[in-house]
Amino acid sequence: MLILSFILAAAVVVIAAIYLNQFGDVISKKSSLSGAVVGTFLIAGATSLPELTTSLTAVYIDNPDIAVGNMLGSNGFNLLILAVVDLIYRRRRLFQQIDTKANVPSALIGLLFFVIIIASFLIPGSISIFGVGIEMIIVVLAYVLCMKFISSDDEKQEEIPAKDVSLRTAVIGFIIAAVVVFASGSLLSITGDRLAQATGMNASFVGSFLIAASTSLPELVTVLAAFKLANYNMAIGSILGSNLFNIQLLALTDILYRKGPILAAVDTSNMFIAGLGLVMTLVIIYLLVRPARTLSQWRYAAPSLVMALMYVVISYVLF
Repeated sequence: MLILSFILAAAVVVIAAIYLNQFGDVISKKSSLSGAVVGTFLIAGATSLPELTTSLTAVYIDNPDIAVGNMLGSNGFNLLILAVVDLIYRRRRLFQQIDTKANVPSALIGLLFFVIIIASFLIPGSISIFGVGIEMIIVVLAYVLCMKFISSDDEKQEEIPAKDVSLRTAVIGFIIAAVVVFASGSLLSITGDRLAQATGMNASFVGSFLIAASTSLPELVTVLAAFKLANYNMAIGSILGSNLFNIQLLALTDILYRKGPILAAVDTSNMFIAGLGLVMTLVIIYLLVRPARTLSQWRYAAPSLVMALMYVVISYVLF
């Protein structure tokens, strides 16, 4: 029953999150909130709502390993999505057809966030301000500062067509989908916690791989939709942007976790998840800056294959 409940909750999260993203897209385009900043925030928030509700519920039931593992694991799974799509569509040479200047800054910021998080695991005795880890405060400040230096070229990019519905229908649909995501995301976290207890599985593994994969499937849908339009910048940009947003949500969970810095309360296995994200981000950066030259399909796809294998190995080790 636990496994069945988990699978059912995961399926509902994915379906509701897809509708949430589509209705959010309509709202950002048809309402007075259609400015680039508000629209981007609305879509990013919609896509990341499953991760947020799952992690907040994990904090509520006092399972910080699932809360942290879900956020860090979602970032790793998002990068895995890029690696697998690149492998499957290797003839299209995804990373040789994108605007490097538009995506490298986001990847570098993501790398910085992983470095900060890993450093907090390695340095004993976490410094906290009002119960929030200093590393999370640094991450939020770095995000705010870095966003000022990243120019937004969203207007120039081809966009995924919005659903052809009225603004009123979109608002109602968005609210209903948000409630469903909140409920199913909470159930996902609770059943994941019970599953870890019943099976003896590492809670970090459950959060980082089982739950993270479930809550990241909407990003997979977004990437595939962008690929269908041959909009490779959107495919990569949506993943890198979602990863940055997830780390900000991790800072929010730290604020709501009132027993001290949340990273100080989790199992050290989460450091391996963060390390996996860091190495995968390094590979992504290499792919983004690698000079375009004639390579065989498999030589081109080798870095993506390495990323996928690393993900499988770390998953197995934590399992």
